[in-house]
Amino acid sequence: MNIENLDPAAFTEYLARHEKKSLLRFLTCGSVDDGKSTLIGRLLYDTKLLFEDQLKSLERDSRKHGTVGEDIDFALLVDGLEAEREQGITIDVAYRFFATDRRKFIVADTPGHEQYTRNMATGASNSDLAVILVDSRYGILPQTRRHSFIVSLLGIRHVVLAVNKIDLVGYGQEIFHRIVADYTAFAADFGFETLVPIPMSARFGDNVLDHGTHMPWYKGPTLVQHLETVKVDEDTLEKPFRLPVQWVNRPNLDFRGFSGTIASGSIRPGDPIVVAKSGRASTVKAIVTFDGDLDEAGAGEAVTLTLADEI
Repeated sequence: MNIENLDPAAFTEYLARHEKKSLLRFLTCGSVDDGKSTLIGRLLYDTKLLFEDQLKSLERDSRKHGTVGEDIDFALLVDGLEAEREQGITIDVAYRFFATDRRKFIVADTPGHEQYTRNMATGASNSDLAVILVDSRYGILPQTRRHSFIVSLLGIRHVVLAVNKIDLVGYGQEIFHRIVADYTAFAADFGFETLVPIPMSARFGDNVLDHGTHMPWYKGPTLVQHLETVKVDEDTLEKPFRLPVQWVNRPNLDFRGFSGTIASGSIRPGDPIVVAKSGRASTVKAIVTFDGDLDEAGAGEAVTLTLADEI
């Protein structure tokens, strides 16, 4: 493609159109080997966000590390650590961006192993929606329950129950409905505003972007159709204050600030804060920006907070 031949007006219009789209943050979670990384890889592939060299690299990596025979192993698009590829598992949280004509998305792929549950909670902390995957062969497992509880505890109120690997049970309708009934009974007290069950095969793409032909009995939305239209609470100012610290600002011995973009809520000098990991508490001394100190800051603003205490 020759950059000189690009229409500047069309390019500007394209950027403006994408800028106006709403952003949905969601995570995939569930028990180990339920297909979380494969689902995200399929989403990236089906929404055509892969370059030709990425596809060639994926085909090469699939032959070396893949677990699906001669087919492309979409999980390798997300499992970037060498240890993850060698063991065929997710260890760290991996974030990926993709977009459709209607919405922008940031998805967090979280690990399913019990020993990495803390990493799953990290991925859930900034999410508006959770896609909880269940292997059709095994149904609801202890880690499914554990992740669902964490999702509820962190205030996520929109859930997709992705009954995955439905191809391995003959696309069985009765199996799907039994798993949905089991999960609905289990999650009855979790306070989810929406709970949308979708039978799918992440490996082959059924009910991910398109419906496919294997489940004519399913009349609901595909995963992407639901993600494009689900209404989440976008009034982030009314939510509790959260500031993911991106950088500890220490230009000299007399200044120590915590920099980042406020994810939700608002903050003022004098307000109490608590560090999520350690539980240590302090109060806000000042809200520092390039243009001067602020009396108040809210969701979406990039700030540096100085605190009354060393934490």
